[in-house]
Amino acid sequence: MNIIKLEEMLKQFFNEDIGDGDLSSELIFSIEQTGSFSFYAKDSGIFCGTPIIEHGFRLLDPSMQITMHKNDGDAVNYGDILAVIKGPLQKLLIGERVILNLIQRMSAIATAANRAVQETAGTSAKICDTRKTIPGLRMLDKYAVRIGGAYNHRSGLYDAIMLKDNHIAFAGSITEAVQTARKKIGHTVKIEVEIETKVQLDEAIAAGADIIMFDNCTPEEIAAWIQSVPTHIATEASGGITLENLHAYAKSGIQWISLGALTHSVKAFDISALVQLKGEHTLVHH
Repeated sequence: MNIIKLEEMLKQFFNEDIGDGDLSSELIFSIEQTGSFSFYAKDSGIFCGTPIIEHGFRLLDPSMQITMHKNDGDAVNYGDILAVIKGPLQKLLIGERVILNLIQRMSAIATAANRAVQETAGTSAKICDTRKTIPGLRMLDKYAVRIGGAYNHRSGLYDAIMLKDNHIAFAGSITEAVQTARKKIGHTVKIEVEIETKVQLDEAIAAGADIIMFDNCTPEEIAAWIQSVPTHIATEASGGITLENLHAYAKSGIQWISLGALTHSVKAFDISALVQLKGEHTLVHH
C-alpha cells in the first residue's frame, strides 16, 4: 500500500468529520487526559486494516501507543481483541469513527474475498475484483481483496484496455475495436474483450484479443466454448456469479473469475470500541 497516499486520504477523511473541532470530546476532556480502548470483533471472518489503525491514530497524535493483536489476513472470531490504542482521550475519540468505518469495510471485503477463494478449491480458477469500488476508496478496497487471498483486476482505465459491449457497439465490431486499439498501444498493454455469444468469441479470437471475458454466460456455455480458445489467450468469467454458483463456474475451465460483489455490496464487518474504566471493560456500541 502507498503510505503517502494513505496518509493523504486519512487527512481528508478526518477533515470531513472533525471540521472546526470535536465539540463532544473537547468540551468534556482536557488535552492532558489519557486513556485507552480496544477494537473488538463482533463478527467472524478475516481482519484487515492494520495500516489504517497505525497511521490514522498517529496522524492525530504521534504519541499514540498502538498494540496490534491481529495482523492483516488473520482469521478472527467474535470476542477477539484486534488492537489496543493508548493516548490522549480527545484524539482517541476524534479518530474512532473514521478508523472504524474504514476497517469495518476492509475486513468485510477481505472476508468476502476469502470465502470466494475457498469456493474455487480443487480448480485452477482464480478470484479477482473489478472497478466497482467506492470512489476515493479504491486503493483500500483492492488492498483488502489481496488480504483476503484474491487478486486485483486492472486498477483503473489507465492500465489495461477492456473492450466492453458499448465500446464494441460504438466501434462497429470487435474486430474494428481490437485492430484500432492494437495500432496505438505498446507491447506491454493487453487487450481484453467482453463476449456473450459463441460468434463473438470466435471473432475475438480471430481479432487477436489477449484476454477474453465470458460475460453473463452459464458455466455450461463456458465449458463448451472454452475448448476453442488458444492457450495463449487468458480467459475470465464475470456477470451473475455468486457464492452459490461460484464453484460451478470455477469447474468450467475458466482461468479468472471477477466478482464486483467483493467490493460493491459487502456488509460492514462488525467492530466496536471497548473502553476500560476502573478496571472493567465497557463495550461502546456505535
